[in-house]
Amino acid sequence: MLSLFFIRRPIFAAVISIVIVVLGAVALVKLPIARYPDLAPPTISVSAIYPGADAATVADTVAATIEKEVNGVEGMIYMSSVSANDGSMNLTVTFESGVDLDTANVLVQNRVALAEPRLPQEVKRTGVSVKKKSTDIVMFITLTSPGDTYDAAYLSNFANLRIRDELLRVTGVGDALVWGVGEFSMRIWLDPDQLRVRNLAASEVVDAIREQNVQVAAGRVGAAPTPEGTAFEYVLSAHGRLVEVKEFENIIVATGEDGRVVRVGDVARVELGSDVYNFNSKLNGKSATAIAIYQIPGSNLMDVADGVSAAMTRLSSAFPNDVEYKVVYDSTWVVDASIKEVIITLFATVTLVVLTVFLFLQNFRATLIPTITIPVALIGTFSVLLALGFSLNILTLFGIVLVIGIVVDDAILVVENTFVHLEKGLSGKRAAEECMKEVTGPILATTLVLLAVFVPTAMMSGITGTMFKQFAITISIATVFSSINALTLAPALCGVLLKPGQAEAKGVFKLFNNWISGSNKFYQGLVRIALKGSVIGLCVFGAIIYISMKGMGSLPTGFVPQEDEGYCMVGVQLPDGATLARTDVIMDEVQKIVSATPGVVDCLAISGYSLIDGAAGVNAGFCVVVFEHWDDR
Repeated sequence: MLSLFFIRRPIFAAVISIVIVVLGAVALVKLPIARYPDLAPPTISVSAIYPGADAATVADTVAATIEKEVNGVEGMIYMSSVSANDGSMNLTVTFESGVDLDTANVLVQNRVALAEPRLPQEVKRTGVSVKKKSTDIVMFITLTSPGDTYDAAYLSNFANLRIRDELLRVTGVGDALVWGVGEFSMRIWLDPDQLRVRNLAASEVVDAIREQNVQVAAGRVGAAPTPEGTAFEYVLSAHGRLVEVKEFENIIVATGEDGRVVRVGDVARVELGSDVYNFNSKLNGKSATAIAIYQIPGSNLMDVADGVSAAMTRLSSAFPNDVEYKVVYDSTWVVDASIKEVIITLFATVTLVVLTVFLFLQNFRATLIPTITIPVALIGTFSVLLALGFSLNILTLFGIVLVIGIVVDDAILVVENTFVHLEKGLSGKRAAEECMKEVTGPILATTLVLLAVFVPTAMMSGITGTMFKQFAITISIATVFSSINALTLAPALCGVLLKPGQAEAKGVFKLFNNWISGSNKFYQGLVRIALKGSVIGLCVFGAIIYISMKGMGSLPTGFVPQEDEGYCMVGVQLPDGATLARTDVIMDEVQKIVSATPGVVDCLAISGYSLIDGAAGVNAGFCVVVFEHWDDR
C-alpha cells in the first residue's frame, strides 16, 4: 500500500510536500493577475487610414479589398469593419477560443499583404497596421497645463513625441492611443481665387511640394576613383525636408514666361497646425490630452499598470514647467480591491476552519495535521494553474476558498480514524497503518466523485464554459492535491505526532461537548418524528422545494453581477452632420452637469469618438466619469 511506504518514511513525505509548496509559491509570483478570465475570443485588429476620404469611399476602396483577402483565414469565426468619415478603417477579425494569437496575427498579416497592391496609393503610403487587439482599457492618463501656458495642440504633440513611445516599451502594453487635437503638421490652406488668377490647379501645388520637400543623398567628394594626390574625402550633406513655415512658403510652384516665380506663399496660407481636427479632450473643463493604455492579451494587468505608472513618474521629471499628468482611471483599482477582499476571505476561512477543527478534535497535535495539509494543497494548485496558462482572478481564488472545506475533510478523516485505533492501544505508526487500510478507498472514491462533478463543468462550451473553466479546474486540482496529501503527508504526520491516550475534556471543551450531545439528542428526536410521520416530512420537503423554485424564478438573471467599479461611461450622440464645434458645446454642458454631481472626482470628456458605433465621428463623444473612492463615500 502506498500510504504504508510514507508512514514508515515520513521525511520522504515531508520532502514531497515541500517541493509542492515551493513550486506553487514560485508559480504564485508569476501568475498573471486579472479580474476575470479572458472571456472574449482572440481578436486581431487591422487598421488603415485614407486621408481625406469619407466613410463610403473608405468602405468601398479599403475595407472591401482587405476583407476579401482576410475572409476565411484559418480559425476565423467572423469579422467586422468600421469605416469613418475621418478616413480611418478598422477591421476586427475574431477567432475561435484557443487559437494562438501570435499565429493568428501572422496569418492575417499574410492575407493583408496580398491585398495591399490593390489599395489606394495614399493608403499604401501611410501603411496598414495588423496587431493583436485587447478591448480592455487599463488606464486613462491625462496631460494638462494648469496655468494655460500650453495649448491643446502642444500637449497632444508632446504626448505623441515624448510619452507614447516610452509607454509602448512597457512590458505588456499593447497600445497607447492619444486622444487630442493631433500631432503638429504643416497646414497649407489654398486660396482658390489666387490659383484661378494664376491659372494653377491644386494638384500642381501638391506636386511642387512633393518634389521639393525631399531628403536627398548629396554624395561624397574625393571618393575613389580620384586623381592621384587626393588627400581627403568629404561627405556632403544637403538641406532636405523643410521644417519652417517660411521654407514652405518659398517652394516654387511655377515660373512664368516673363521669369516671374509663383511660390506657395502666393497662393496659400501656411501655418503650423494639427494633422487632424477630429478630436478634442477636456479634463474637468480644461483642455487636456488623454492617453488610453491597452494591454496585450494574456499579460499581467497589475504589472502593466505598475510599469506604466513607473514610466510616467520617470518621464514627469523632464516635463516642461506647467505640464502635469494625472491617472484619471485605473482598472487595477477595482481589480486590486476585489482580489484583496477574496484574499481576506481566504485567510478568514482558513482561520475559521482551523479553529473549528481544534474545537472538535480538542487536540493540538491532531489540529496541526489538517493545518499543515491545507496550505500544501492550496499553494500546490498554483503551479498547475501557471502550467495551464490560467490567471489569478476572482474565479480561481473563489475556487480556492470553496475547496478549503474539501481539503480539510480528507485530512480530518485520516486523523479521526487514526484516533479510533489509538484508543485501542496501538502506537501512532501502527494506528496510522490500520487507519489507511480502512480509509484509502473512501478517500479515492470521494475524489473521483468530486472530479465527476467539476471536470464536466470545465468542458462546457461557449462563453459560459470559458467563464467557469478556471473555477472548475482549480477545484479539481486542489481536490487531487488534497487526496495526495491524505494518502502521503497526513498518515505520515499521524504516525509521528499522534500518541495513545486522550486527556479528558475540561472547561470550555467540556461545555462544548455537552452542547453537542444535547444537539445530537434534539436532532435524533426530529429524525424519529420524521420517520413516524413520513407523509408530513415529505410535505415539508416538497414545500421547501416549491418555495425555492418559486424564489429562484423571481430572481433577476445576469451573466456576472453588477458591481460598483468606481467609474462609468457617458455616451453622447448628435445628429449626422453635426460639426466638432457643436459637439464640443454639448460635451461642455454634459461635463458641467456631471462635475456638479456629488461624489464625482473627475470627468474626462472626449469629442470625436462614438461609444455606440465604436468608431471616430465628429458628431459623437463620451465622458469617463470617476467617482470617489469607496472608502471616502
